[in-house]
Amino acid sequence: MNRLLGESGLIALALFASIALAVLAIVLAWEGARRVMRQRSIMTQLRRLETGSDAVTPGAGLLRAARTEGPAWLEALLLRVPHQRDLKNFLEQGDMRWSVATFLLATVGLAAAFGLAAMVVLSGFLPVLPAIVGALIPYVHVSRKRKQRFAKFEEHFPDSIDILGRAIRAGHAFTTGLEVVAEEANEPVASEFRQVFEEQKFGLPLGETLLALADRMAILDVRIFVTAVMIQRESGGNLAEILDNLSYVIRERFKFRRQLKVHTAHGRMTGFVLAMAPVVAGLGMYVLNPDYMIVLFTEPAGRIMLAVAVGLQLFGFLVIRRLVDIKF
Repeated sequence: MNRLLGESGLIALALFASIALAVLAIVLAWEGARRVMRQRSIMTQLRRLETGSDAVTPGAGLLRAARTEGPAWLEALLLRVPHQRDLKNFLEQGDMRWSVATFLLATVGLAAAFGLAAMVVLSGFLPVLPAIVGALIPYVHVSRKRKQRFAKFEEHFPDSIDILGRAIRAGHAFTTGLEVVAEEANEPVASEFRQVFEEQKFGLPLGETLLALADRMAILDVRIFVTAVMIQRESGGNLAEILDNLSYVIRERFKFRRQLKVHTAHGRMTGFVLAMAPVVAGLGMYVLNPDYMIVLFTEPAGRIMLAVAVGLQLFGFLVIRRLVDIKF
């Protein structure tokens, strides 16, 4: 092999593309089948309600039908997955319509695609690294969506608290104020408060619905809001004034966070430049002298050096990110 992208490279690219497309087709087919099964189950429960044959807790059957992941054997298998409930909550926080089974299928499929494609060109333990990269792609995608949703929630949360405070000051009950926020606030705040309102409307205690909101939106400002409301309901006080003060504190924290990002921008840029500099230099050297750089991929010692270099680069990048990620 005298070139990295020779015949083996084309075979690896074709293998990766075929496996990736197969995984995508399986995921889409599974999601479609799961949606059809869920709709059929819900329609069956509705027919039972109409005929009166489901006299015992019909609502529970509808909830089970709406939340099912698929067949019973798959449900039993997913129960054995460690932290399955946390994973489902993670997907909901990212506003993803994926099921846990879809997420695991995409993770395993992309890991196999990257790993098998690398095995065509490389040998030894190096294919493990592309497999790990492929397995992390769904997690990184959901984490990115989750972070964006949390950031948008934090941006609109103070305004939503102001709406709630004005509703209470106008004489409305707290639960009615939740409905006002659900109607007037921006997304994703509106959908989260709508869920809180509907849960307490259908009989759940208000404290439990607020705690569920804090679990879904793992943000410090939400926890402060939930704690303040629950303390006020226990000890009394002017809730509208408490919400006004809370809105002011959240805005000040948001302003301070933006100032902190400005001050740490140099450190974050330094970490990015130091992480990308070896990659850019390696690509440049490969373009200028391919025979000189190909040794890293063809010789066992070169592969070991390349793996160690990648590991050290990742370690250094994570250390710099940790230093500039200031908690307050």
